[in-house]
Amino acid sequence: MVLAAAPDGFLRAKPVDPAALGPLLADLSGPNGRHVILADAEGEHRLWIRDAAPGQPLGAFVPLDPDFETRITSLLRFYRRLLGRRSGAQPRGWPLTAQRRDRLERMLRALDMRLAGASHREIAAAFGHDKAARLPATQWKVCSARSAVVRLVRDAERKMNRDYLKLLRIR
Repeated sequence: MVLAAAPDGFLRAKPVDPAALGPLLADLSGPNGRHVILADAEGEHRLWIRDAAPGQPLGAFVPLDPDFETRITSLLRFYRRLLGRRSGAQPRGWPLTAQRRDRLERMLRALDMRLAGASHREIAAAFGHDKAARLPATQWKVCSARSAVVRLVRDAERKMNRDYLKLLRIR
């Protein structure tokens, strides 16, 4: 969720110190703001604090986009945490299953290799399909290992080019 300096006139807005809310899993500052992952037994909170000086009252920025419902759900969980209450379990579909996490990891590996200039054959070999990667071109074209690698790379490229937000949407 995006937090930013509260506009003038919002006198009841309060500053937020993520470190005071519990353990931080990550805390990185850069030119576009501070990115924080706050640990929570019921599901972590991911914050992007933009353009705010320490101690400055904050407000939440919620774009009116296809991810609106997810952002509001995330914001409500975080607000409950700010009030000292249980944030509540993450919505069904947010936590990744082991199978989904494994596929995303393979997609990232395949994408990293592809962006570094690896061919589909080289990627297949890296994923343990050495025998298939050495097939003649006519057999390679119809090989299931090639199809799997092509799908991994294609899906990874889609995720890289904005589809990654679908990972956060409530399913």
